[in-house]
Amino acid sequence: MSKALVSVLVLMAGAAVPVLAQAQARPDQVEFRALYKELVETNTTLSAGNCTVAAAKMGARLKAAGFPDGDLHYFSVPDHPKEGGLVAILPGKDPKAKAVLMLAHIDVVEAKREDWTRDPFTLVEENGYFYARGAADDKSMASIWVDSMVRFKKEGYHPRRTLKMALTCGEETNGAFNGAEYLAKNRRELIDAAFAINEGGSGRLDANGKPVFSGIQVGEKLSQNYRLEVTNPGGHSSRPMPNNAIYHLAHALTKVEAYRFPVMFSDTTRDYFTRLEATEPVDQKAAIVALLKNPQDAAARATLEKDPDKNSILHTNCVATMLDAGHATNALPQRARANINCRIFPGTSSDAVLHTLEEVIADPQVKVTMPEVRNAASPPPPLDPKVLGPAEKLAAEMYPGVPQVRLMSAGATDGAFLTPVGIPTYGISGAFHGAGNGVHGLNERIEVKSLYDERDYLFRLVKIYAEAAD
Repeated sequence: MSKALVSVLVLMAGAAVPVLAQAQARPDQVEFRALYKELVETNTTLSAGNCTVAAAKMGARLKAAGFPDGDLHYFSVPDHPKEGGLVAILPGKDPKAKAVLMLAHIDVVEAKREDWTRDPFTLVEENGYFYARGAADDKSMASIWVDSMVRFKKEGYHPRRTLKMALTCGEETNGAFNGAEYLAKNRRELIDAAFAINEGGSGRLDANGKPVFSGIQVGEKLSQNYRLEVTNPGGHSSRPMPNNAIYHLAHALTKVEAYRFPVMFSDTTRDYFTRLEATEPVDQKAAIVALLKNPQDAAARATLEKDPDKNSILHTNCVATMLDAGHATNALPQRARANINCRIFPGTSSDAVLHTLEEVIADPQVKVTMPEVRNAASPPPPLDPKVLGPAEKLAAEMYPGVPQVRLMSAGATDGAFLTPVGIPTYGISGAFHGAGNGVHGLNERIEVKSLYDERDYLFRLVKIYAEAAD
């Protein structure tokens, strides 16, 4: 028997989940891979890339599949000509039924060739993974959306609900032109929908590649940067003074490091920990039960915080990410700055966190400001059974026996711009990923099988949504 036909049975919660190992790609997957490769290899970093070009390439594929020009809406603004995007529309048969929106960003985080093992802008398939900047975040989903729309058109599919796809730029950089924000504020009619499907939700694989759970994102934290700044007259380094800008900043950072924001629960995170409890080791299970009962239980909190994934969603987190101080090796510093990046729990405002930082630092020499505001705090979307039900039912069919949870993302997505304007946005992928995938870091990768499974799952799910009753 060839390797291409070998099936590996992964056991999870007493159920067998079939996983095809080293399977040869189906013909339709080969076509998808070519589309995925084209998008991944189109540089869309803010510094040197071009989202407008990437959007045009994807639009060309849609047009070749039969989409008329009137259903392809390119958008950009004069001040940001390289940061454009695309909205594509497949009209539905029922004009009274609200649309379903498929959202993905096509910009990527910066990547330096000298730091990477492989060229970050060349798609490499190796040992069961695709490697490249954007291979996972978020060109995997963007490619799936384009591919799905192409397939719908080629098979002559006429959905009951209108299907919309938005490819946007600017998600990865605070302060950059953001396509989702632009559409929400200026072209709402283009993207108006009952709800949107976005990045942010996925399942987890353990170290052996076994599924731990399948997850749907319902809500996310607010990302906000804060600047700590100390200014000083300075002077000659031969005459040290007790009032040193770097020391003031260093003491402030130590206080921020030591501070712990209070534990909080939302409907989503309470649901998450309740569902997760049964799958956890004894100590984690006991800590979850205790903390759900009493969020001030310090011992339970300490146990759960050992897991970075759990720690990231238990409360607001603030961490130092950048430092800049001094102007000469032989001079006392005249200025010292640090950036603190906070991921703020829903229900807490960015101003409230600023005031907390000021109280924690308790040094009038340290000025705390917000250099830019990405977006206002966004309430989580509802735990809507019309959205979650079909997604979970399909996941149970494709991955029988794997526990299903609802997640709050510790990161921030473009859903923060859509949910507040009445388009509740959910992170749904049907994919599973292991730890250490290099997203936003070195050697970003995605499991080949996970990508193909995600493609199959989302194609089927969107059709289910497209035919569902209001």
